[in-house]
Amino acid sequence: MKRFYKEVAIGRETGTRTILLDGRPVRTPARAPLAVASDALAEAVAAEWRAQDDRIDPRTMPMTGLANAAIDRVAPDPLAFARPLVAYAETDLLCYRADRPAELVARQAAAWDPPLAWARRRYDVAFEITTGIVHRPQPQATVRRLADALLARDGFTLTPLSTLITITGSLVLALMHDEGAIAAAAMWAAAGVDEDWQAEKWGEDDLATRAREAHHVDFAAAARFLALVKGA
Repeated sequence: MKRFYKEVAIGRETGTRTILLDGRPVRTPARAPLAVASDALAEAVAAEWRAQDDRIDPRTMPMTGLANAAIDRVAPDPLAFARPLVAYAETDLLCYRADRPAELVARQAAAWDPPLAWARRRYDVAFEITTGIVHRPQPQATVRRLADALLARDGFTLTPLSTLITITGSLVLALMHDEGAIAAAAMWAAAGVDEDWQAEKWGEDDLATRAREAHHVDFAAAARFLALVKGA
């Protein structure tokens, strides 16, 4: 699409910020007003529109894309959107460990034990830790409490959390990050322990490296969006 506007501004009403192109409000793909509650997020979305050249490239507008998703896909039914993510309470990455070699076992423990300890304290839950990839059920109280914590989030929080959960494979890490208990960089490093180990021992695979780089772009955008929702 060619750029059809000259000026980008932010419309401010009580509790709502809209993006204005030549005085007209931007709309989502579903034709809803592109309205956010955070000044920081509104400024970031507006900056993406200002940065467009002669043609509009949605690939360079991740904050706009996530805001559109929050409004069009999540807001109509946040509970339905979040339910598939609840499954990660049963299969959290942090609960599936290697049994060898000893160095990898130690790395996983160093990176994954502290988040699990945080979740135990924060939500009064217990975890079943296993080795290998065979599924091991988690206590129902754990699943229920983690699910309740996720389902309590609003649509603009659930949208980036969905990306963080699916990329890392960890609901615990995502909740921990949302509550300010782990930085995005530390979360990414914890989720990548196994990949880093494999790369160190066997070298990097080009396809795997490119896929991980693409995931990191999406991860970083989601983490930034979440911070902007909170006004950071």
